[in-house]
Amino acid sequence: MSLLYSDVEEELRAAVRALLADRCPPSAVLRRVESEPYDLDLWKTLAGEIGVAGLLVPEELGGAGASASEAAVVLEELGRAVAPVPFLTSSVLATRALLPTRDALLGELAEGRKTAALAVSFAASAYRPDRGASVSVDGEGRLSGTVTGVAGAEVADVLLVPVDGDLYAVESIEPGVVRVVPSIDLTRPVAEVTFARTPARRVGACDLAAVLRFGAGLLASEQLGVAEWCLETTLAYVKERHQFARPIGSFQAIKHRLADLWLDVVRARAAARNAVADASSISVAVAQAWNAGVAVHAAEEALQLHGGIGMTWEHPVHLYLKRAKAAEVALGTPGDHREALASLVDVPGPE
Repeated sequence: MSLLYSDVEEELRAAVRALLADRCPPSAVLRRVESEPYDLDLWKTLAGEIGVAGLLVPEELGGAGASASEAAVVLEELGRAVAPVPFLTSSVLATRALLPTRDALLGELAEGRKTAALAVSFAASAYRPDRGASVSVDGEGRLSGTVTGVAGAEVADVLLVPVDGDLYAVESIEPGVVRVVPSIDLTRPVAEVTFARTPARRVGACDLAAVLRFGAGLLASEQLGVAEWCLETTLAYVKERHQFARPIGSFQAIKHRLADLWLDVVRARAAARNAVADASSISVAVAQAWNAGVAVHAAEEALQLHGGIGMTWEHPVHLYLKRAKAAEVALGTPGDHREALASLVDVPGPE
């Protein structure tokens, strides 16, 4: 098993990074977060021209037939840009839930003609997949109940709803079903989804815990991207900012802080790559237990080392801190993953 990036992955990274640099600089994200967070024109380009929407979909179903490693590279770049697009929610979580069913909807998602959202709380995890959800289905296939904290629902054409081991598709989303609620991460809104005998189509069985575990493993790559941007941006700043007639980056205390942060990010890269190469419960738990905290720490260091300018709305570092803090509690907290890891490797708990 190699944790290195392949030539194909590096080519994909270059294409995504170039597009984001042109269409999604931090200044552009800042301009839209309070009015219309999602950039659906950018998403159409990513899906249609680069083909990221169909990476996990088999070729015979209209996708690229790629692996989780390619999807992880895209997430690294989207994390570096805090790009407001529904890749994680539609092309990872919703697509992974649909894959066992081989439903025709996969082809539409792969082409970017439709976007889906898995109607599960973003705070749910493989250890508690039902967190934030209370939905039932009647004999006519109609759904009733509420799911809180659903990411990507605001821009979804289809809601995929897991109920008692089955997956249902709501393809006609009526007004009032999705209500956006306040979220710390302005670039990834969450919503409360309410069903009142809403017609739905059963598409097949769903192992929700496996889907959320897969998503958590890939989320570690997005967290890596956030941490890398924070480290690189801070390194560039401390070389340019002068105090006492010398760059502040030459002060030993700052050198030590950034050296420690660099080591943390290197470890986060190894953990993220291992989680997509192996995807076992242990690898995913290790990656999330480490990477979630590293992303937050990197963003906090960036904010502090930028001094006064880092505290302003005009500087984008707050977007990265908010993304890191929101992702820290998504798909399982670091504490959830550490507790699971201790159980998986038979570490005895307190008496």
